[in-house]
Amino acid sequence: MVVGDFESSLDTVVIGAGPGGYVAAIRAAQLGQKVAIIEKQHIGGTCLNVGCIPSKSLIEASHYYKGLKKAPFKGFQVKNFDFDFEKIQEWKESVVHKLTDGVKFLLKKNKVEIIEGTGYFLDDHRIRVMHEFGGETYTFNHAIIATGSTPIEIPGFKFSNRILDSTGLLNLKEVPKKLVVIGGGYIGSELAGVFANLGSEVTILEGMDSILANFDQKMVSYVEKSYQKLHIQIETKAMAKSAVEADEQVKVIYEVNGQTKEIICDYVLVSVGRKPNTKELGLERIGIKLDQRGLIEVDEQLKTSIPHIYAIGDVVKGMALAHKASYEAKVAAEVISGQNVQVDYRAMPAVCFTEPELAATGLSKQEAENQGYQVKVSEFPFQANGRALSMQKTEGSIQIISEKESDLILGAQIAGVNASDLISELTFAIESQATLEDIALTIHPHPTISETIMEASEVGLGMPIHI
Repeated sequence: MVVGDFESSLDTVVIGAGPGGYVAAIRAAQLGQKVAIIEKQHIGGTCLNVGCIPSKSLIEASHYYKGLKKAPFKGFQVKNFDFDFEKIQEWKESVVHKLTDGVKFLLKKNKVEIIEGTGYFLDDHRIRVMHEFGGETYTFNHAIIATGSTPIEIPGFKFSNRILDSTGLLNLKEVPKKLVVIGGGYIGSELAGVFANLGSEVTILEGMDSILANFDQKMVSYVEKSYQKLHIQIETKAMAKSAVEADEQVKVIYEVNGQTKEIICDYVLVSVGRKPNTKELGLERIGIKLDQRGLIEVDEQLKTSIPHIYAIGDVVKGMALAHKASYEAKVAAEVISGQNVQVDYRAMPAVCFTEPELAATGLSKQEAENQGYQVKVSEFPFQANGRALSMQKTEGSIQIISEKESDLILGAQIAGVNASDLISELTFAIESQATLEDIALTIHPHPTISETIMEASEVGLGMPIHI
């Protein structure tokens, strides 16, 4: 790399080293491209450092504590136990470091140059990277924008030491006595469960009719019942108005059905969505088209309005999911390498690690009907599954949405233990254009949770065995 006023030449440059960016860089390198990746903060991005991985680590720790406190099996007694939250946080960070160090190793192994700093476009073939010691200019042949997203800050709730985004909450050194969560989506609902398990009094304020609105309401009802047992208070149609900080507390003022209410807590989590990181890239300067939300417009090959510049992940339309970004990363890298591929979102799985877990893929019943399908919904309860009974985790059910005449599988929703793993089989079934009979005739091992998929398929065929 040449410093000073001289420009360095790059073949393919990736901006952002999250689950979209680093995957794009590695796949492009595997396909013979000379690749550099620009990252201003953490290799691994939000997901590995302050999102998916640390949150799931705390989720598992909270489940372990809950199980010790109240074992679901008769005959077990655990007395005089407690936890050190700072030690749990140290363990969580060790998991994060192990993964991020692994990503760094993979980038280097694939001969990807890592450039630390903040990149912005000078024109459609030049990018400037700034860092604490100055900056360098690079020319490039192709670029992939993978800069991700950041939490939305809402009026009246400016982020502070006690009004937190998900990153701030995940890095707390103490467990709040009282926690208010504004927004009952994926992040808010997951973290509400974590801190309720660890002993916090939690209140969720959700502006819509239900938490987790992207999932089937029956599936969500299992989570709501579980959260009632955890004494999580859920206020729907609740609009957060303002917060007043005093000493070591926060007063949250909100409105429900025209009535003003308030609640005192130690910390507030604001989790009402995320916004794409596209403002400071200089995209307007070079003519890349954005929509009203600041998302980059791309075609089916993820090309922007400048064909040799691509965009993936949270900066383009669709759900802000790490695996979506990784999928799009491979497509973009392969297109740049000359392959004739494009994105296909027929089955994009989504998972929420609540209690019980929720997962969905393909079309919902409503979406399928809106597309003109005559559908049927086949459902099987976890309480009729031997493995779920032996684990004492019988909450939930599995739904498979299929075309009524052909039995073609169109979508699925799961609420229950291991839903996050089970959904992959149904995603593959949709991608493979499998039918209910294909699933029913596939031998599933016994006793396993995966048998629920086979059983639900048999329900759809009108020949159930265990219900």
